[in-house]
Amino acid sequence: ERYAKFVKERLDIEQNYAKQLRNLVKKYSPKRPKDEEPRFTSCLSFYSILNELNDYAGQREVVAEEMAHRVYGELMRYSQDLKAERKHHLQEGRKAQQHLDHCWKQMDNSKRKFERECREAEKSQLTYERLDNDINATKSEVEKAKSQYYMRTHMADESKNEYAAQLQNFNGEQWKHFNNAIPHIFKNLQGMDERRTVKLGETYRSFAEAERRVIPIVSKCLEGMVSAAKAVDERRDSAIVVESFKSGFDPPGDFPFEDFSQNLSRTGSDGTISNTPKGDRDRDGAPGSRPDPKHATSKTKNKLWLFGKKPKAPSLEDFSHLPPEQRRKRLQQRIDELGKELQKEMDQRDALNKMKDVYEKNPQMGDPNSLQPKISETICNMEKLRSEIHKNETWLSEVEGKQGSRGDRRHSADNHHHTPQGRESPEGSYTDDTSQEHHTPHHRSTPFDDEFDDDDPLPVIGHCKALYSFDGQNEGTLVMAEDEVLYIIEEDKGDGWTRARKQSGEEGYVPTSYVEITLEKSSKGAVTYI
Repeated sequence: ERYAKFVKERLDIEQNYAKQLRNLVKKYSPKRPKDEEPRFTSCLSFYSILNELNDYAGQREVVAEEMAHRVYGELMRYSQDLKAERKHHLQEGRKAQQHLDHCWKQMDNSKRKFERECREAEKSQLTYERLDNDINATKSEVEKAKSQYYMRTHMADESKNEYAAQLQNFNGEQWKHFNNAIPHIFKNLQGMDERRTVKLGETYRSFAEAERRVIPIVSKCLEGMVSAAKAVDERRDSAIVVESFKSGFDPPGDFPFEDFSQNLSRTGSDGTISNTPKGDRDRDGAPGSRPDPKHATSKTKNKLWLFGKKPKAPSLEDFSHLPPEQRRKRLQQRIDELGKELQKEMDQRDALNKMKDVYEKNPQMGDPNSLQPKISETICNMEKLRSEIHKNETWLSEVEGKQGSRGDRRHSADNHHHTPQGRESPEGSYTDDTSQEHHTPHHRSTPFDDEFDDDDPLPVIGHCKALYSFDGQNEGTLVMAEDEVLYIIEEDKGDGWTRARKQSGEEGYVPTSYVEITLEKSSKGAVTYI
């Protein structure tokens, strides 16, 4: 039982150790999804070490479990069996002792009876002899005393025989007790104790085997930690840091020499010769071409804020406050997120349309008209997401330098004045195929690259009626009220936007899903859709 208590405390230590190791692994494991984790080899190696440590904790749990079942559990079961067997042998010893005590009591009683009968016989003998020698005693008194004497003598003889038999029986039982019963009981107790000792040796071995069984797996865990340590690549980590934080800025150019002595009048005899070549003077002295040293220095400081104070720039929607490379990454990340949201809205729209079809075929299941507001809301969300995607794709194209001629003109204008926030174009490259949502669209002239700069107004090809009101907050879109009638001057080209004109002559783009369109027969036939 003492050893079982030791094993119990040991397996408790193992269980607590494994639990603390698992809590430690959980504490230092990454909380973010794996796809958002940095791919530094040092981080990956650390996560591998955490995994190996978690496996190591599992092996400590295996050790505790083996000790609990093969050692502690076996000891407790065997201890109960030993207690029951020991109790049985002790009961046999008590029974043998009780039997011997009973034989001794019978012998002692017969001895006392024999002693008592002998005293009574002696008294009756003395009484008989006294009356027999007394001349005054009658014959009947003498005969009575004689009869009493014979009877007492006979009873004494019987008690003697009984005492002798009981004494002989007790001596025999006592010999059996000390020569057979007691040695047999002690032999059984000795055998039980020897088996207990053997069992202790077996459990000692099982205790060690429980630890030995996990040594190969523990060695693999340690080898995995060593392999993770060898996998650390400082050059790869440095390359990841450079790729993650490179700004994309070009190094600043040399500051030109500024000759402030040009306006000084010099005589022909003045031997001072300007060190600035004529070409450089003409270029540097040209109006509007001389750079502002303060402005250039400030701009350089803002770019190289790593070794100085980081400038406080407002967080802009198009991330124009970030360096070009960082801006490109952030825009691409936002496009990916918007694409996922758009796919969810499209799936929801398809599900609602299917449900609506089911309701139309089985009216008892529900009212199909009750789904229309939700469908309209989903379509509206889809259009907003498409607009956001295209707006971010346009900004991304600016960063990557892949815009066409109009984009180039706007980019040149942005050197002095940044493009207003919120400017967007409904023309986008996003399709229902999500595999294409991250590609930069092939540029074609879009209505939001510049204001409508067509010299001649486009001809009217149809008209439309607004199903919902549209605020037109983004530049290039057209504000319309519900039930307002507009002229169609350009069809939807698959991007979800239709170009329309108000009766006042104002033109802009409206969401195709917000209007009911009727095209003239002369264009593409009378087609009405929502």
